[in-house]
Amino acid sequence: MKITLKLYALLSRYLPAGAEGNEAVLSLREGITVGEALEGVGLPAKLVHLILVNGVYLAPSERSGKVLADGDALAVWPPVAGG
Repeated sequence: MKITLKLYALLSRYLPAGAEGNEAVLSLREGITVGEALEGVGLPAKLVHLILVNGVYLAPSERSGKVLADGDALAVWPPVAGG
């Protein structure tokens, strides 16, 4: 199956080769979870703050159990600081 992975800010460096801008289309196995997909691209959990699947917020407690489906869009933001 294929999903679109969008990584924002400093996370874009974890996109695989061939990514365009801040997104890449990934071919993944059926039944993969959000957590497994992010581990697969080498994204450190400590850098993951906000996750949306198809524009819907995914709480940290749901990441290891949320199974992705063909055509899903997975968007990830790092923690932000500022004032």
